[in-house]
Amino acid sequence: MGEEGGGRSGGISRDLLKLKQQAMAYYQENDVPRKLEELLNSTFYLQPADVYGHLANYFSKLAKPPSICKIVGKTILDGLGLPTLQVEISCTIQNFPKYICSVAIPTHSEVVENALPEMVDADEAERQQAVSKAVRWINQFITEELWGLIPSNQAEVDRRLRIFFEHKVQADKDRKELERSQEEPVPMTLPVILPPPPPPPSKKKGQKAGRRDTLLEKPIFPPEPPEPVLHGSMAIGAVSLAVAKTSATLAGTPLYLTLALLKHDQEQPSTFSMPLLMGSVLSCGKSSPGKLHLMKEVMCIPSPGLTTKQGIELLLEIQKQVNRAMETLPPPKPETKKGHNGGKRSQPPITGRASHLGCLTINYDTIEQPLLLIQGICSNLGLELGVNFHLAINCAGHELMDYSKGKYEVMVGTYKSAAEMVELYVDLINKYPSIIALIDPFRKEKKCVT
Repeated sequence: MGEEGGGRSGGISRDLLKLKQQAMAYYQENDVPRKLEELLNSTFYLQPADVYGHLANYFSKLAKPPSICKIVGKTILDGLGLPTLQVEISCTIQNFPKYICSVAIPTHSEVVENALPEMVDADEAERQQAVSKAVRWINQFITEELWGLIPSNQAEVDRRLRIFFEHKVQADKDRKELERSQEEPVPMTLPVILPPPPPPPSKKKGQKAGRRDTLLEKPIFPPEPPEPVLHGSMAIGAVSLAVAKTSATLAGTPLYLTLALLKHDQEQPSTFSMPLLMGSVLSCGKSSPGKLHLMKEVMCIPSPGLTTKQGIELLLEIQKQVNRAMETLPPPKPETKKGHNGGKRSQPPITGRASHLGCLTINYDTIEQPLLLIQGICSNLGLELGVNFHLAINCAGHELMDYSKGKYEVMVGTYKSAAEMVELYVDLINKYPSIIALIDPFRKEKKCVT
């Protein structure tokens, strides 16, 4: 019995040795990765509980890449307490769903200060409807459109979102045309009678022909209606951004680098540069209690030679000095029957109310007053305006136009034509050369088709 067992044992050993030789030959002939061989050998030196984790970590690299499994849209409140859209994305990682990240974007609507209550209610209802429809698009349609896609395939994600949005735009257009055809009666064609041409203007006695007579004043067209925005369209940009952030989170790279790789065909740029900082420090405009309407925002632009951190610190210091100037000004005197402060006009105080742009609203009556305040702050900080930082002015020209008069109301009761506005800007920049940017100096001109 012993000899028989010993012979059988010796045969098994010879069979195992033969199998090992065959396995080694297979490894060499088929070029099996050395890492796999090392992994199999290393498992003999691990505790039984560690073997599975060691193998799982290795083979997880060979698993299917993460794919989108769920996109959720939610209504949240932004910094102003207004409803906006948030998008959350979950991915399937190694056969298990996992939440990755979320993004929130602002709404398309513009905040109008000092608006009538009925206009505020209409804007709130419009904003709520836009956000609610975007949430419905995401939860009912977009999550199915993008299910199973790899987040790093941004081009395919955007292509599907673009096609989805085109279908929604066409459906909305068809719906409006159907409603219009059902409501409007069939128009009757009537002969068109052209009015007689106006008589030529009569020339007054003693009036000499000059350059002003030869130049015709450009007609002022009525304001253009606001560009229609399809309710729910904010979901497209929000989901696209959320997918890009998901790809960056899974890859462990910053979002800006992920976007740069998309732009440069997956080749990392040699250098990166930060956008030029522009910070709003003062606000006038029509929402302010003063007479000045022209400067909706006065923005400071730190010198490009400063780092981003230094530029932000400079903007914060300027804002701090503005707050101190507000605290040191005396309170306004009560009005009398003769007028403001007994008939003598003095410098109006700063109101201290922050606009929705995040800067203080100034109660000023002339164009120079906000700029002189900035100059005084520069002197206190030992800075040189035009060297350490520059200025930009958001003129908000579309808000200044008085269509009944066809002119821009730069201050209460002060109206200027387009040509006079150009002269005003030229004089302002010549007097304050630190102004390097004018934002929306005029309204958007409507093209006249002749």
